Amino acid sequence: FATVRALSAPLGQLAVVQPHAAALNFSRSDTALTVTLSATTGFVVLILGFAFHWQATRAREADIIYDMVRGRIDTALNRGRCGLWDWDLARGRIFWSHSMFAILGLDPRDELLTFGEVDALVHPDDIKLYEIASKLADGQTKSVDHDFRMRHARGQWVWLRARCEIASHPNEPGLHLIGIAVDVTEQKQLVQQTVAADIRLRDAIETIPEAFVLWDSENRLVLCNSNFQELHNLPDSAIAASTPYETVVAAGRKPVVHKKVENADHPGARTFEARLDDGRWLHISERRTKDGGYVSVGTDITTLKLHEEKLLEGERRQMATIADLRASQQALRSQTLELADLAQKYADEKRRAEEANQAKSKFLANMSHELRTPLNAIIGFSEIMESGMFGPLGAEKYSEYCTDIRQSGQYLLDVINDILDMSKIEAGRLRLTYETVELGDILHDAMRVVSARAQDKNVALNPEIAPGVAFMADRRAVKQILLNLLTNAVKFTPEGGRVTLRGRASRNCVFIGIHDTGIGIPPASLTKLGRPFEQVESQLTKSYHGSGLGLAIAKSLIELHGGTMRIRSTVGIGTLVMVRLPRNRRIRGPVEIALAS
Repeated sequence: FATVRALSAPLGQLAVVQPHAAALNFSRSDTALTVTLSATTGFVVLILGFAFHWQATRAREADIIYDMVRGRIDTALNRGRCGLWDWDLARGRIFWSHSMFAILGLDPRDELLTFGEVDALVHPDDIKLYEIASKLADGQTKSVDHDFRMRHARGQWVWLRARCEIASHPNEPGLHLIGIAVDVTEQKQLVQQTVAADIRLRDAIETIPEAFVLWDSENRLVLCNSNFQELHNLPDSAIAASTPYETVVAAGRKPVVHKKVENADHPGARTFEARLDDGRWLHISERRTKDGGYVSVGTDITTLKLHEEKLLEGERRQMATIADLRASQQALRSQTLELADLAQKYADEKRRAEEANQAKSKFLANMSHELRTPLNAIIGFSEIMESGMFGPLGAEKYSEYCTDIRQSGQYLLDVINDILDMSKIEAGRLRLTYETVELGDILHDAMRVVSARAQDKNVALNPEIAPGVAFMADRRAVKQILLNLLTNAVKFTPEGGRVTLRGRASRNCVFIGIHDTGIGIPPASLTKLGRPFEQVESQLTKSYHGSGLGLAIAKSLIELHGGTMRIRSTVGIGTLVMVRLPRNRRIRGPVEIALAS
């Protein structure tokens, strides 16, 4: 090979000549070196690529394993209601696991939480994070085990139990508080429910009237109520929990009598009765519990025992009484026969008396009818003779005799009319005809009838009658009631006296009062008034004559109307007769007139 290169003038050209064999040798040597370097470089690159691929595969496998482990840890924490804490005390940053966010209902975050964010969620009444940090920084404690509350996202409080310890990272300065927080809300609620149930159980045991005590399987006291303490007179120190049975028995009141009662209803049960030294009796029933202890209930049966003793005593007395009854049984039979005979005689006498009474009533009615005809003739002829219709009688004495005949006949006719009315009432044949009656009109009519007799005796009649009072009644019967009562009042009132007639009404009743200033009636005679043919016998009434039927007829007619009559009287001062009649019609049966007993 030759190489030529032109030089600047005037130097000319430069030529280099090399043999062909030497050039080929050099080219072959350079090519070999290049191939060697290329092969070495490719091998190194291949090794590096393989190493990178292997490292990437391991990294992916490590990530998969990490994700699997983290998923398992998160699943375990979530299932266990636990949250992972990592508190960097130096920087005030706190790491929470996703399960911790889930416990509080918060969205999970990958970034660290600040001290203030976490402290704001803690209940104000529970332990402060600042106090925990201060104790850890001062070296007062190396671990934390606390129950506290944190606010849930929905507002309620979640109970947590945190268990953490101080730890340090080799690549980071400062201390870390690492641990878990467990959701113990359900446990807290169960504890509260258990406490509430225990309180209710104790209250229920305390309120039962029996003495209650519960012993465990080792005969130690579990609980008792105040009735048990009071019955056995136990001090407070003897009823503490876990007190042995022997200690409680030694401190209490000893029973005087201890009697076992057979009880086959419950296996292993005991029932017995005990009498205390204060006289009270207890019925004690014991039952075994499933854990080997037993419960004892004592009932105060003192009243039952006393009742039982009374029953036994009563049984003894009853047996004695039965013996006496058997001894007197024959006498009683004899008396029964005598009483039966007397009852038959009484029934016969009663029947004869009723028949006699009916015969008497019929006789009086018949006699009254027979007497009225001649009496009417006597009264009529005496009135004709007294008036001189057919000429003068001649002597004045004959006129006086005619007047006496007429007055006597009229008196007898009045008595006969009263007897007829009495007979009708006794026989139940008197019927009332109801109509609207003006109280004022009928009272004034009755006063006009008796006014002539009152003027003859110089007795003043004073009406005090409420106007505009109407009621339903039999006009004739009411007028007869008033006439009979007013006639009696005028008759038994001395000259110069006064008779007051009052009439008023309420919504349902009419009230009539007749008040006189007459001689009065003794208290012993008031019970006789109103009976047929009964009259008050006294020195003051001897000058007053009558049949004794007027008041009885008035009372009977009042009772037929469904009313009542009351009499108040004071001897020497006067008498008040009060009549009450219903304003509306009231149907009553026949009135039985009380005969003289």
